[in-house]
Amino acid sequence: MVAGCSTNDRLIERVAEIYNRLDLQISQSAHLAGQCRGCGKCCDFAGFDHRLFITTPELMYLAGKLGNENIRPMATGRCPYNAAGKCTIHKYRFAGCRIFCCRGNADFQSGLTESALKGLKSICTEFGIPYRYTELAGALNGFVGA
Repeated sequence: MVAGCSTNDRLIERVAEIYNRLDLQISQSAHLAGQCRGCGKCCDFAGFDHRLFITTPELMYLAGKLGNENIRPMATGRCPYNAAGKCTIHKYRFAGCRIFCCRGNADFQSGLTESALKGLKSICTEFGIPYRYTELAGALNGFVGA
């Protein structure tokens, strides 16, 4: 998280609005989004050769939902919230996790990503917090180590 910044209810609501909008766009364009089979392969970033980046508001949202004490470090190339191939924080997952599907249309995913990042940047401006777009491991490990 960001030193000196506390998660507040309005920030959590604003991130949830972005996530809800993404979920709606994805469900309305399922033919472009791709159908996730829940295999968990994309959570194995090293094995899948995939990188997940998250923003400051997303990490603050997760900490607000799970509690700071439940933010896990990422010790391997696999998401620490994936257990037995399943996401244990699916309801609170990051924008990139919502958008990316290994069988989805890359242009559709790029458009969703740009829209989500624009909204997340506006949250940073609204709440006066620094905007950071950081690889998941660095964000989680930095939060746990703070």
